Amino acid sequence: MLSVNQTAAPVSYATVEVLGSGSRDDRLFRFAAIWGRAIYPGTAAAMTRAEFERHLVPLARVLRDALHARPFDSKPAVEVGAALVRANCTDPEVLPLILSVIDAYLVLYCPPGTPMPVEESRARCSRLQHAVAAGFARALRERTLAEQEAVTRVARAAQAETEQALRDSEARFRAVFEGAAVGVGVADVQGRITDVNDALVRMLGQSVTGRNVGELVHPDDPPECWSLYRELVRGDRDHYRLEKPYYRSDGSVLWTDLSVSLLRDASGAPRYQLAVMQDITERRLLRERLRYEVTHDSLTGLPNRTLFFERLDRALQTATSGEGVRQGGPDAAGARFGLCYLDIDGFKAVNDSLGHAVGDQLLVAVAERLRSCVRAPHELVARLGGDEFVALSTGPAASGDATALARRMLAALAEPIHVGGRDLSVRASIGIVDGVAGEPGAAEVLRSADITMYRAKAAGGNRYEHADADCDARAIARHSLTTCLPAALDHGEFFIEYQPLVRLADGTVRGAEALVRWLHPVHGVLGPDQFIPLAESTGLIVPLGRWVLEESARQARSWRAAEGGEPAPLRVNVNLSPSQLRHPGLVADTVAILGNAGLDPSALCLEVTENALIGADEDELRHLRQLADLGVDIALDDFGTGYSNLSYLRRLPVSTLKLDRSFTRGMQRAPADPVDVKIVEGIVSLAHTLDLSVTVEGVETGAQADHLRLLGCDTAQGWYYARPGPPERLHTLSLADAS
Repeated sequence: MLSVNQTAAPVSYATVEVLGSGSRDDRLFRFAAIWGRAIYPGTAAAMTRAEFERHLVPLARVLRDALHARPFDSKPAVEVGAALVRANCTDPEVLPLILSVIDAYLVLYCPPGTPMPVEESRARCSRLQHAVAAGFARALRERTLAEQEAVTRVARAAQAETEQALRDSEARFRAVFEGAAVGVGVADVQGRITDVNDALVRMLGQSVTGRNVGELVHPDDPPECWSLYRELVRGDRDHYRLEKPYYRSDGSVLWTDLSVSLLRDASGAPRYQLAVMQDITERRLLRERLRYEVTHDSLTGLPNRTLFFERLDRALQTATSGEGVRQGGPDAAGARFGLCYLDIDGFKAVNDSLGHAVGDQLLVAVAERLRSCVRAPHELVARLGGDEFVALSTGPAASGDATALARRMLAALAEPIHVGGRDLSVRASIGIVDGVAGEPGAAEVLRSADITMYRAKAAGGNRYEHADADCDARAIARHSLTTCLPAALDHGEFFIEYQPLVRLADGTVRGAEALVRWLHPVHGVLGPDQFIPLAESTGLIVPLGRWVLEESARQARSWRAAEGGEPAPLRVNVNLSPSQLRHPGLVADTVAILGNAGLDPSALCLEVTENALIGADEDELRHLRQLADLGVDIALDDFGTGYSNLSYLRRLPVSTLKLDRSFTRGMQRAPADPVDVKIVEGIVSLAHTLDLSVTVEGVETGAQADHLRLLGCDTAQGWYYARPGPPERLHTLSLADAS
């Protein structure tokens, strides 16, 4: 069967063309024929194979129509599973065959009439398989309940007739006893078996007459089995029913639906016990097979998300259920847990470059190595999906066990894995959470482990990290801010402050940098470093950046109107993120905003960080060149934090360098750091040679401003002049040392 990680069966284009020939019904009949040939041997249908294949045609049509439906709905496939049960497809091995044919041939023989991505068609096919399995299991359960009810009616009828026979006529009882199709046995209240019918002898492969009921024990007997038996022979109850296993004469196991009733004499005293049992071995095997498929990953064979959460819930409920106390107090075995959340570093690159088939082989190999790391019954490794695995450890030493397990998993993956004809190095990041059972919930534990795993990945990967409550809180706060961002823009929660840009030669204000702020209703005013990375990662930076540009352009127009036509009008600087730089509508949006504000392009300067332009090709620089050709100034922000190589500036459409503050801190006091002086002097000289102006950020003292002026820097900004503030305070300069 195809895994979640796979997208399509490996079929060539030529094969698709051949299978695609003929009418849709022809292809449907072919699919039904293949389906029938695969599952007919495991059915108990009173039909020939040809009749059975024709019976499957309408069911195949339901699957085909559901596969192509828009919008997609897997519910019709539930009825397909139920219909197969009604057609007596109930053998334990039939369901895997049913699902494997759908997985391998449904998309192949019933391709969509309109174009559909291969990934979508395979995902739909997978969901249809789940729906068929669900319908199959539900119908089988309903059928089982009906059969059990029928057995109950037979048992009650047998009990009534047997009691009457014991009182009135042994011959009449014997007729019912011997003629019953189910196994029937009679024992006295001391447990000695006095009689059994032929059906029971055939079921067990031997007669058990004369033996004691207490001898027929089995290790898998339900816990309540023998307590119910003792209550019945004491006369405290008249009936009980359960599923009980027995050993056959050949050593195999017989599973029965056992119903035991107490027969009383005329005075009401317990006299006999009557057992009626039906062979449910095949049904039990099918149920166990269905249970296994529901709780195990089809690709790797590891426990899946369902079984993992069952075990995790059980571990977390140990303390609250009192199990830990019963085992010796709150520190007893089972009262603690440790969880490792593992994600393969760079797995997407394997799928994208080598294909999903190789990716699946890699996952199988990784799963096998992780399985080998489990060394005790209280440890479990499972696959949650994709390239995500989890390991659970319980017991008083769970914290240390989880750390040791994480080390073993990393060590197990250290050796390259040979798949697809090549050796692949596998790295993984692991987040570890441990604690006392009963305190956290499963969702909280997994969330903390997931956050911790990403912290390990951010630290370079191929390592493990332990959960930290403060780190979790920060991650949750970042997520909260991320979810609030779209509504914040709609609700007008953002505002802009402006920091003056001062000409060093004469100390006049020649412009301002626009700095966006977020007035959060709970957290107050947030700076751009707290939300711009979130906006960048979610794509909201494009509409937010457009809003900042619109507001800044309107403000620049307002300043220019107030200036009354001075020869050197004020200019506004607006930061441009890497996502905005790549956005196809950047130039058109900028031109439209300038036009709507009635602002000349020369009044706008767009600041782009040096790191965003390092290694950029001509296509990536195209938008900046177009804006520069229109007259918009381009400033290279945070210069010196990247390669600090002036030679590549010759090909960039920039007109201004904004020197990073790290180069000028040594000038805040006299005498200035001679190394910083030489570095800045060299940068300014070379920049002016390239006809670039130089702006310095982070000016905090008068001494620093004097040094920069003597070195030939053109403009500066920083707290020495003014902190960011409202637009009406643009010309209010403090000229006071800030450090």
